[in-house]
Amino acid sequence: MGSTTSAKSGCPFTVNRRRFLASAGALAVATETGLLNFASSLFGEEAKPAKKPAVKLVFLGPDTERYWMGWPGTAYDIKARQADYRKTLSHAAKDLGVNLQVEAAPIADMAGVDRLVEQCKQSPPDGIILTVMGLHPNYWPHAQKFVAQRGDIPTIVFSPMGTSFLHHIKSINAMPKVSKMFVASTQDIGWLAFGLRMLSTIWQMKNTRICIVRGNQTEDYPLDVIGTTLHYVPRNRFAEEFKKVQQSDEVRAMADYYIKQAKKIVEPTEQDILEAAKTYVVCRRLMAAEQCQGIAVDCLPLVSSRRVPPPCLAFSRLRDEGIVASCQADWPAAISSRLTHLLLDRPGFMQNICVNTANNTLMGSHCTCATKMAGFDKPPEPFILRSHAESDLGVATQVLWPIGQKITIMKFMDRPREEKPRSAGSAASSIVLGSGRVLSNIDTPPSGGCRTALEVEVDDIENMLNLKALHHQLFIYGDHVRRLKAYAQLAGIKVEPI
Repeated sequence: MGSTTSAKSGCPFTVNRRRFLASAGALAVATETGLLNFASSLFGEEAKPAKKPAVKLVFLGPDTERYWMGWPGTAYDIKARQADYRKTLSHAAKDLGVNLQVEAAPIADMAGVDRLVEQCKQSPPDGIILTVMGLHPNYWPHAQKFVAQRGDIPTIVFSPMGTSFLHHIKSINAMPKVSKMFVASTQDIGWLAFGLRMLSTIWQMKNTRICIVRGNQTEDYPLDVIGTTLHYVPRNRFAEEFKKVQQSDEVRAMADYYIKQAKKIVEPTEQDILEAAKTYVVCRRLMAAEQCQGIAVDCLPLVSSRRVPPPCLAFSRLRDEGIVASCQADWPAAISSRLTHLLLDRPGFMQNICVNTANNTLMGSHCTCATKMAGFDKPPEPFILRSHAESDLGVATQVLWPIGQKITIMKFMDRPREEKPRSAGSAASSIVLGSGRVLSNIDTPPSGGCRTALEVEVDDIENMLNLKALHHQLFIYGDHVRRLKAYAQLAGIKVEPI
Protein backbone atom coordinates (compact mmCIF):
# COMPACT_ATOMS: atom_id res chain seq x y z
CA MET A 1 0.00 0.00 0.00
CA GLY A 2 2.87 2.33 -0.73
CA SER A 3 0.95 3.85 -3.63
CA THR A 4 -0.88 7.16 -3.53
CA THR A 5 -4.50 7.28 -2.34
CA SER A 6 -6.70 10.24 -3.31
CA ALA A 7 -8.58 12.21 -0.67
CA LYS A 8 -12.35 12.47 -0.53
CA SER A 9 -13.87 15.92 -0.40
CA GLY A 10 -16.07 17.24 2.39
CA CYS A 11 -15.81 17.70 6.13
CA PRO A 12 -16.09 14.44 8.10
CA PHE A 13 -16.17 16.13 11.51
CA THR A 14 -19.09 18.54 11.80
CA VAL A 15 -20.53 17.17 15.04
CA ASN A 16 -20.34 19.20 18.27
CA ARG A 17 -17.20 18.21 20.18
CA ARG A 18 -18.94 17.45 23.49
CA ARG A 19 -21.55 15.27 21.80
CA PHE A 20 -18.78 13.63 19.79
CA LEU A 21 -16.82 12.63 22.88
CA ALA A 22 -19.91 11.30 24.64
CA SER A 23 -21.25 9.21 21.76
CA ALA A 24 -20.80 5.49 21.18
CA GLY A 25 -18.88 3.88 18.30
CA ALA A 26 -20.84 3.79 15.07
CA LEU A 27 -19.11 1.75 12.40
CA ALA A 28 -21.98 1.75 9.90
CA VAL A 29 -22.20 5.54 9.87
CA ALA A 30 -18.42 5.78 9.75
CA THR A 31 -18.25 3.56 6.69
CA GLU A 32 -20.74 5.71 4.78
CA THR A 33 -19.79 9.22 5.89
CA GLY A 34 -16.41 9.13 7.59
CA LEU A 35 -18.02 10.38 10.83
CA LEU A 36 -16.17 8.33 13.43
CA ASN A 37 -17.46 8.19 16.98
CA PHE A 38 -14.52 6.43 18.59
CA ALA A 39 -15.30 7.16 22.23
CA SER A 40 -17.03 3.82 22.79
CA SER A 41 -16.69 1.40 25.68
CA LEU A 42 -13.55 0.10 24.01
CA PHE A 43 -11.80 3.36 24.71
CA GLY A 44 -13.43 4.80 27.83
CA GLU A 45 -15.15 8.12 28.41
CA GLU A 46 -13.30 11.37 28.94
CA ALA A 47 -12.85 12.05 32.66
CA LYS A 48 -14.88 15.07 33.79
CA PRO A 49 -14.75 17.11 37.00
CA ALA A 50 -17.48 16.36 39.53
CA LYS A 51 -18.73 19.95 39.73
CA LYS A 52 -18.94 23.18 37.75
CA PRO A 53 -17.02 26.40 38.29
CA ALA A 54 -19.08 29.08 40.04
CA VAL A 55 -18.76 32.65 38.73
CA LYS A 56 -20.50 35.59 40.40
CA LEU A 57 -21.80 38.54 38.33
CA VAL A 58 -22.09 41.80 40.27
CA PHE A 59 -23.16 45.30 39.14
CA LEU A 60 -21.75 48.48 40.69
CA GLY A 61 -24.22 51.32 40.18
CA PRO A 62 -27.49 52.89 41.25
CA ASP A 63 -30.73 50.92 41.34
CA THR A 64 -32.49 53.30 38.96
CA GLU A 65 -33.74 53.47 35.39
CA ARG A 66 -31.73 56.44 34.09
CA TYR A 67 -28.81 58.71 34.89
CA TRP A 68 -29.05 62.48 34.81
CA MET A 69 -26.09 64.27 33.20
CA GLY A 70 -22.53 62.95 33.19
CA TRP A 71 -21.33 59.61 31.79
CA PRO A 72 -22.67 57.20 30.60
CA GLY A 73 -25.42 59.75 29.87
CA THR A 74 -29.14 60.25 30.32
CA ALA A 75 -29.82 58.26 27.13
CA TYR A 76 -28.07 55.22 28.64
CA ASP A 77 -30.67 52.58 29.59
CA ILE A 78 -29.20 50.98 32.72
CA LYS A 79 -31.71 48.13 33.08
CA ALA A 80 -31.57 47.23 29.38
CA ARG A 81 -27.77 47.10 29.37
CA GLN A 82 -27.71 44.93 32.49
CA ALA A 83 -30.16 42.59 30.79
CA ASP A 84 -27.84 42.43 27.75
CA TYR A 85 -24.88 41.50 29.94
CA ARG A 86 -26.86 38.83 31.78
CA LYS A 87 -28.11 37.36 28.51
CA THR A 88 -24.64 37.21 26.95
CA LEU A 89 -23.13 35.62 30.04
CA SER A 90 -26.00 33.17 30.53
CA HIS A 91 -25.59 31.81 27.01
CA ALA A 92 -21.83 31.52 27.48
CA ALA A 93 -22.26 29.84 30.87
CA LYS A 94 -24.54 27.21 29.37
CA ASP A 95 -22.02 26.47 26.61
CA LEU A 96 -19.04 26.35 28.98
CA GLY A 97 -20.71 24.48 31.83
CA VAL A 98 -20.37 27.37 34.30
CA ASN A 99 -22.64 28.01 37.27
CA LEU A 100 -23.38 31.73 36.79
CA GLN A 101 -24.55 33.40 40.02
CA VAL A 102 -26.12 36.82 39.36
CA GLU A 103 -26.47 39.29 42.21
CA ALA A 104 -30.01 40.62 41.75
CA ALA A 105 -29.52 44.10 43.22
CA PRO A 106 -26.71 46.42 42.15
CA ILE A 107 -24.22 47.64 44.76
CA ALA A 108 -24.48 51.39 45.21
CA ASP A 109 -22.50 52.07 48.43
CA MET A 110 -19.43 50.97 50.35
CA ALA A 111 -21.54 48.96 52.80
CA GLY A 112 -22.64 46.85 49.84
CA VAL A 113 -18.99 46.29 48.91
CA ASP A 114 -18.26 45.15 52.48
CA ARG A 115 -21.14 42.67 52.30
CA LEU A 116 -19.85 41.32 48.99
CA VAL A 117 -16.34 40.89 50.40
CA GLU A 118 -17.76 38.99 53.38
CA GLN A 119 -19.83 36.74 51.07
CA CYS A 120 -16.71 35.91 49.09
CA LYS A 121 -14.81 35.05 52.26
CA GLN A 122 -17.58 32.79 53.53
CA SER A 123 -18.26 31.08 50.19
CA PRO A 124 -15.58 31.96 47.64
CA PRO A 125 -16.70 31.74 44.00
CA ASP A 126 -14.26 30.55 41.37
CA GLY A 127 -14.40 33.93 39.65
CA ILE A 128 -16.00 37.37 39.82
CA ILE A 129 -17.22 39.65 37.02
CA LEU A 130 -17.58 43.10 38.56
CA THR A 131 -19.42 45.40 36.14
CA VAL A 132 -19.04 49.15 36.65
CA MET A 133 -22.28 50.81 35.57
CA GLY A 134 -21.54 54.47 36.16
CA LEU A 135 -18.87 57.18 36.06
CA HIS A 136 -21.09 60.02 37.33
CA PRO A 137 -21.50 59.22 40.16
CA ASN A 138 -18.08 57.55 40.26
CA TYR A 139 -18.12 53.88 41.28
CA TRP A 140 -14.41 53.24 40.76
CA PRO A 141 -13.56 53.64 44.47
CA HIS A 142 -16.06 50.83 45.11
CA ALA A 143 -14.32 48.64 42.52
CA GLN A 144 -10.90 49.41 43.99
CA LYS A 145 -12.02 48.54 47.50
CA PHE A 146 -13.41 45.19 46.40
CA VAL A 147 -10.32 44.32 44.33
CA ALA A 148 -8.08 45.14 47.29
CA GLN A 149 -10.07 42.98 49.75
CA ARG A 150 -11.42 40.05 47.66
CA GLY A 151 -8.44 37.79 48.33
CA ASP A 152 -7.18 35.43 45.66
CA ILE A 153 -10.37 35.20 43.56
CA PRO A 154 -9.74 35.81 39.83
CA THR A 155 -11.65 39.00 39.06
CA ILE A 156 -12.69 40.70 35.84
CA VAL A 157 -13.62 44.37 36.18
CA PHE A 158 -15.86 45.02 33.19
CA SER A 159 -16.10 48.69 32.22
CA PRO A 160 -18.43 49.17 29.25
CA MET A 161 -17.87 52.28 27.14
CA GLY A 162 -19.04 55.38 29.00
CA THR A 163 -18.12 54.18 32.50
CA SER A 164 -14.39 55.02 32.68
CA PHE A 165 -11.63 57.29 31.50
CA LEU A 166 -8.02 56.25 31.02
CA HIS A 167 -6.94 57.34 34.50
CA HIS A 168 -9.55 55.08 36.14
CA ILE A 169 -8.11 52.02 34.38
CA LYS A 170 -4.55 53.06 35.18
CA SER A 171 -5.38 53.66 38.84
CA ILE A 172 -6.90 50.25 39.51
CA ASN A 173 -4.13 48.48 37.59
CA ALA A 174 -1.51 50.38 39.62
CA MET A 175 -2.90 49.29 42.99
CA PRO A 176 -0.12 47.66 45.07
CA LYS A 177 0.01 43.87 45.35
CA VAL A 178 -2.97 43.33 43.06
CA SER A 179 -2.89 40.13 41.02
CA LYS A 180 -5.38 37.89 39.25
CA MET A 181 -7.35 40.89 38.01
CA PHE A 182 -8.09 42.06 34.47
CA VAL A 183 -9.88 45.28 33.53
CA ALA A 184 -11.91 44.97 30.32
CA SER A 185 -12.80 48.46 29.13
CA THR A 186 -14.70 47.98 25.87
CA GLN A 187 -17.90 48.72 23.99
CA ASP A 188 -18.05 45.07 22.86
CA ILE A 189 -20.70 43.27 24.92
CA GLY A 190 -19.72 40.01 23.24
CA TRP A 191 -16.32 40.19 24.97
CA LEU A 192 -18.02 39.04 28.16
CA ALA A 193 -18.32 35.53 26.71
CA PHE A 194 -14.54 35.38 26.35
CA GLY A 195 -14.12 36.83 29.83
CA LEU A 196 -16.22 33.99 31.23
CA ARG A 197 -14.19 31.52 29.16
CA MET A 198 -11.02 32.83 30.81
CA LEU A 199 -12.46 32.27 34.29
CA SER A 200 -13.69 28.82 33.28
CA THR A 201 -10.26 27.97 31.87
CA ILE A 202 -8.51 28.93 35.10
CA TRP A 203 -10.83 26.57 37.00
CA GLN A 204 -10.55 23.80 34.41
CA MET A 205 -6.75 23.95 34.49
CA LYS A 206 -6.81 23.54 38.27
CA ASN A 207 -9.04 20.48 37.87
CA THR A 208 -7.05 18.87 35.05
CA ARG A 209 -5.04 15.67 35.38
CA ILE A 210 -2.47 14.84 32.71
CA CYS A 211 -1.30 11.23 32.49
CA ILE A 212 2.50 11.32 32.16
CA VAL A 213 3.68 7.93 30.89
CA ARG A 214 7.29 7.88 32.00
CA GLY A 215 9.62 6.18 34.45
CA ASN A 216 8.69 3.36 36.82
CA GLN A 217 6.54 4.99 39.50
CA THR A 218 2.90 5.97 39.95
CA GLU A 219 2.81 9.36 41.64
CA ASP A 220 1.12 12.77 41.50
CA TYR A 221 2.74 16.19 41.20
CA PRO A 222 0.32 19.16 41.39
CA LEU A 223 1.67 22.38 39.89
CA ASP A 224 1.60 25.35 42.22
CA VAL A 225 0.30 28.25 40.10
CA ILE A 226 -1.74 26.74 37.29
CA GLY A 227 -2.94 23.90 39.51
CA THR A 228 -2.79 21.03 37.01
CA THR A 229 -1.91 17.60 38.42
CA LEU A 230 0.78 15.62 36.64
CA HIS A 231 -0.15 11.97 37.19
CA TYR A 232 2.88 9.78 36.46
CA VAL A 233 2.42 6.12 35.50
CA PRO A 234 5.14 3.62 34.49
CA ARG A 235 6.14 3.69 30.84
CA ASN A 236 5.72 -0.10 30.62
CA ARG A 237 1.95 0.38 31.05
CA PHE A 238 1.72 1.66 27.49
CA ALA A 239 3.39 -1.43 26.00
CA GLU A 240 1.35 -3.76 28.22
CA GLU A 241 -1.92 -2.16 27.16
CA PHE A 242 -0.91 -2.29 23.50
CA LYS A 243 -0.61 -6.09 23.68
CA LYS A 244 -4.25 -6.30 24.80
CA VAL A 245 -5.76 -4.33 21.91
CA GLN A 246 -7.57 -6.39 19.31
CA GLN A 247 -8.28 -5.44 15.70
CA SER A 248 -11.90 -4.45 16.35
CA ASP A 249 -14.51 -2.83 14.13
CA GLU A 250 -13.69 0.53 15.70
CA VAL A 251 -9.98 0.11 15.00
CA ARG A 252 -10.81 -0.83 11.41
CA ALA A 253 -13.10 2.20 11.08
CA MET A 254 -10.37 4.55 12.29
CA ALA A 255 -7.86 3.07 9.84
CA ASP A 256 -10.40 3.29 7.00
CA TYR A 257 -11.03 6.96 7.72
CA TYR A 258 -7.37 7.88 7.41
CA ILE A 259 -6.92 5.73 4.31
CA LYS A 260 -9.85 7.45 2.60
CA GLN A 261 -9.20 11.01 3.77
CA ALA A 262 -5.43 11.23 3.24
CA LYS A 263 -4.34 13.34 0.31
CA LYS A 264 -1.86 10.56 -0.36
CA ILE A 265 -0.07 7.75 1.44
CA VAL A 266 3.68 7.47 1.06
CA GLU A 267 5.43 4.95 3.36
CA PRO A 268 2.75 3.26 5.54
CA THR A 269 1.06 -0.01 4.63
CA GLU A 270 -2.53 -0.86 5.53
CA GLN A 271 -1.25 -2.96 8.42
CA ASP A 272 0.84 -0.04 9.67
CA ILE A 273 -2.30 2.11 9.78
CA LEU A 274 -4.25 -0.56 11.68
CA GLU A 275 -1.45 -0.87 14.24
CA ALA A 276 -1.31 2.90 14.58
CA ALA A 277 -5.04 2.97 15.30
CA LYS A 278 -4.45 0.57 18.19
CA THR A 279 -2.23 3.13 19.91
CA TYR A 280 -5.23 5.46 20.01
CA VAL A 281 -7.11 2.78 21.97
CA VAL A 282 -4.20 2.54 24.41
CA CYS A 283 -4.21 6.29 25.03
CA ARG A 284 -7.96 6.29 25.59
CA ARG A 285 -7.84 3.36 27.98
CA LEU A 286 -5.01 4.81 30.04
CA MET A 287 -6.73 8.18 30.39
CA ALA A 288 -9.99 6.51 31.40
CA ALA A 289 -8.31 4.19 33.91
CA GLU A 290 -6.34 7.03 35.51
CA GLN A 291 -9.16 9.64 35.37
CA CYS A 292 -7.09 12.02 33.26
CA GLN A 293 -8.04 14.63 30.64
CA GLY A 294 -4.85 14.26 28.60
CA ILE A 295 -1.75 12.17 28.07
CA ALA A 296 1.97 12.71 27.45
CA VAL A 297 4.04 9.66 26.59
CA ASP A 298 7.78 9.03 26.74
CA CYS A 299 7.38 7.36 23.37
CA LEU A 300 10.88 7.24 21.86
CA PRO A 301 12.26 4.44 24.13
CA LEU A 302 9.17 2.35 23.37
CA VAL A 303 9.55 2.88 19.63
CA SER A 304 13.32 2.38 19.52
CA SER A 305 12.92 -0.97 21.32
CA ARG A 306 10.07 -1.83 18.86
CA ARG A 307 7.67 -2.57 21.71
CA VAL A 308 4.98 -0.33 20.19
CA PRO A 309 4.62 1.47 16.87
CA PRO A 310 5.03 5.25 16.93
CA PRO A 311 1.81 6.75 18.44
CA CYS A 312 1.95 9.82 16.17
CA LEU A 313 -1.40 9.10 14.46
CA ALA A 314 -3.13 8.54 17.81
CA PHE A 315 -1.84 11.87 19.11
CA SER A 316 -3.04 13.66 15.96
CA ARG A 317 -6.49 12.10 16.34
CA LEU A 318 -6.77 12.99 20.04
CA ARG A 319 -5.76 16.58 19.37
CA ASP A 320 -8.48 16.80 16.71
CA GLU A 321 -10.93 15.75 19.44
CA GLY A 322 -9.71 18.47 21.80
CA ILE A 323 -7.77 16.08 24.02
CA VAL A 324 -4.17 16.72 25.08
CA ALA A 325 -1.68 14.25 23.59
CA SER A 326 2.00 15.16 23.77
CA CYS A 327 5.18 13.44 22.69
CA GLN A 328 8.21 12.62 24.79
CA ALA A 329 6.36 13.13 28.10
CA ASP A 330 6.86 16.90 27.76
CA TRP A 331 4.46 18.12 30.46
CA PRO A 332 4.92 21.87 29.82
CA ALA A 333 3.92 21.23 26.20
CA ALA A 334 0.96 19.17 27.41
CA ILE A 335 -0.19 21.97 29.72
CA SER A 336 0.28 24.48 26.88
CA SER A 337 -1.97 22.30 24.72
CA ARG A 338 -4.64 21.96 27.40
CA LEU A 339 -4.67 25.74 27.80
CA THR A 340 -4.97 26.23 24.03
CA HIS A 341 -7.85 23.75 23.81
CA LEU A 342 -9.83 25.38 26.64
CA LEU A 343 -9.14 29.04 25.96
CA LEU A 344 -8.91 29.16 22.15
CA ASP A 345 -10.98 26.09 21.20
CA ARG A 346 -8.30 24.80 18.81
CA PRO A 347 -5.18 22.64 18.97
CA GLY A 348 -1.59 23.77 18.84
CA PHE A 349 1.29 22.21 16.90
CA MET A 350 4.03 21.06 19.29
CA GLN A 351 7.25 21.26 17.34
CA ASN A 352 11.04 21.10 17.47
CA ILE A 353 12.56 24.48 16.71
CA CYS A 354 15.39 25.18 14.30
CA VAL A 355 16.48 28.51 12.83
CA ASN A 356 17.20 29.36 9.22
CA THR A 357 20.06 31.84 9.58
CA ALA A 358 20.13 32.46 5.83
CA ASN A 359 16.53 33.74 5.86
CA ASN A 360 16.37 34.83 9.53
CA THR A 361 13.31 32.60 9.97
CA LEU A 362 12.11 29.87 12.31
CA MET A 363 11.63 26.27 11.23
CA GLY A 364 9.40 23.98 13.28
CA SER A 365 8.80 20.29 12.69
CA HIS A 366 7.30 17.24 14.38
CA CYS A 367 5.83 13.91 13.35
CA THR A 368 2.46 14.49 14.95
CA CYS A 369 0.14 17.36 14.15
CA ALA A 370 -3.60 17.79 14.48
CA THR A 371 -5.49 18.23 11.21
CA LYS A 372 -8.20 20.51 12.67
CA MET A 373 -5.85 23.41 13.27
CA ALA A 374 -8.48 26.08 12.53
CA GLY A 375 -10.74 24.80 15.33
CA PHE A 376 -12.42 21.65 16.57
CA ASP A 377 -15.62 22.54 14.70
CA LYS A 378 -13.79 23.47 11.47
CA PRO A 379 -12.83 21.29 8.47
CA PRO A 380 -9.47 19.50 8.67
CA GLU A 381 -6.45 20.64 6.73
CA PRO A 382 -5.17 18.35 3.94
CA PHE A 383 -2.73 15.75 5.20
CA ILE A 384 -0.40 13.05 3.89
CA LEU A 385 0.22 9.78 5.70
CA ARG A 386 3.93 9.27 6.29
CA SER A 387 6.11 7.14 8.52
CA HIS A 388 7.66 8.38 11.74
CA ALA A 389 10.79 10.08 10.38
CA GLU A 390 13.36 9.01 13.00
CA SER A 391 12.46 5.32 12.84
CA ASP A 392 10.79 5.11 9.40
CA LEU A 393 8.15 3.01 11.17
CA GLY A 394 4.41 3.37 11.71
CA VAL A 395 2.22 6.28 10.67
CA ALA A 396 2.63 10.03 11.06
CA THR A 397 0.64 12.94 9.64
CA GLN A 398 2.24 15.50 7.36
CA VAL A 399 -0.28 18.33 7.68
CA LEU A 400 -0.14 21.01 4.97
CA TRP A 401 -0.51 24.52 6.39
CA PRO A 402 -1.87 27.48 4.37
CA ILE A 403 0.87 29.83 3.19
CA GLY A 404 0.49 33.23 4.85
CA GLN A 405 -1.44 31.79 7.81
CA LYS A 406 -1.08 34.06 10.84
CA ILE A 407 0.09 32.11 13.90
CA THR A 408 0.65 32.57 17.61
CA ILE A 409 3.77 31.01 19.14
CA MET A 410 3.36 29.96 22.77
CA LYS A 411 4.61 27.71 25.52
CA PHE A 412 3.82 27.46 29.22
CA MET A 413 6.92 27.09 31.34
CA ASP A 414 7.83 26.35 34.94
CA ARG A 415 11.24 27.44 36.13
CA PRO A 416 13.56 25.90 37.09
CA ARG A 417 12.63 23.38 34.41
CA GLU A 418 13.01 19.84 35.66
CA GLU A 419 11.71 16.41 34.72
CA LYS A 420 9.21 16.82 37.57
CA PRO A 421 8.23 20.10 39.21
CA ARG A 422 9.42 20.96 42.68
CA SER A 423 7.06 21.33 45.61
CA ALA A 424 4.51 24.12 45.78
CA GLY A 425 5.98 27.62 45.74
CA SER A 426 9.39 26.64 44.36
CA ALA A 427 8.78 27.43 40.69
CA ALA A 428 7.60 30.55 38.89
CA SER A 429 5.14 30.00 36.07
CA SER A 430 5.31 31.93 32.82
CA ILE A 431 3.98 31.91 29.28
CA VAL A 432 6.40 32.71 26.49
CA LEU A 433 4.52 34.41 23.68
CA GLY A 434 5.06 35.63 20.13
CA SER A 435 3.48 35.72 16.69
CA GLY A 436 4.35 35.21 13.04
CA ARG A 437 3.14 33.81 9.73
CA VAL A 438 3.71 30.66 7.68
CA LEU A 439 6.08 31.04 4.74
CA SER A 440 6.25 27.47 3.45
CA ASN A 441 5.73 23.76 4.09
CA ILE A 442 8.98 21.77 4.08
CA ASP A 443 9.12 18.29 2.56
CA THR A 444 11.15 15.45 4.12
CA PRO A 445 12.97 14.35 2.02
CA PRO A 446 14.77 16.20 0.53
CA SER A 447 15.06 17.95 3.92
CA GLY A 448 15.71 16.09 7.14
CA GLY A 449 13.66 16.40 10.30
CA CYS A 450 10.09 15.47 11.15
CA ARG A 451 7.11 15.05 8.82
CA THR A 452 5.02 18.17 9.45
CA ALA A 453 7.57 20.94 8.92
CA LEU A 454 7.10 24.68 8.43
CA GLU A 455 9.17 27.77 7.81
CA VAL A 456 7.82 30.73 9.77
CA GLU A 457 8.55 34.44 9.82
CA VAL A 458 8.50 35.62 13.44
CA ASP A 459 7.28 39.14 14.23
CA ASP A 460 9.58 41.67 15.90
CA ILE A 461 12.73 39.51 15.84
CA GLU A 462 15.71 41.15 14.13
CA ASN A 463 18.03 38.22 14.77
CA MET A 464 16.60 34.73 15.17
CA LEU A 465 19.56 33.76 17.32
CA ASN A 466 18.00 35.96 20.04
CA LEU A 467 14.89 33.74 20.07
CA LYS A 468 14.24 31.91 23.33
CA ALA A 469 15.23 28.29 22.71
CA LEU A 470 11.92 26.71 23.72
CA HIS A 471 11.77 23.12 22.61
CA HIS A 472 8.27 21.88 21.76
CA GLN A 473 6.69 25.34 21.71
CA LEU A 474 3.26 25.51 20.04
CA PHE A 475 2.24 27.06 16.73
CA ILE A 476 -1.45 28.04 16.88
CA TYR A 477 -3.64 29.27 14.04
CA GLY A 478 -4.56 32.95 14.43
CA ASP A 479 -3.33 35.95 16.40
CA HIS A 480 -4.20 35.27 20.04
CA VAL A 481 -1.50 37.30 21.76
CA ARG A 482 -3.91 39.74 23.43
CA ARG A 483 -6.19 36.96 24.62
CA LEU A 484 -3.33 34.95 26.09
CA LYS A 485 -1.92 38.03 27.82
CA ALA A 486 -5.33 38.76 29.34
CA TYR A 487 -5.65 35.16 30.54
CA ALA A 488 -2.16 35.17 32.03
CA GLN A 489 -2.87 38.40 33.94
CA LEU A 490 -6.12 36.98 35.29
CA ALA A 491 -4.45 33.67 36.23
CA GLY A 492 -1.43 35.29 37.88
CA ILE A 493 1.07 34.00 35.33
CA LYS A 494 4.00 36.01 33.99
CA VAL A 495 4.24 36.67 30.23
CA GLU A 496 7.63 36.79 28.50
CA PRO A 497 8.21 37.87 24.89
CA ILE A 498 9.61 35.19 22.66
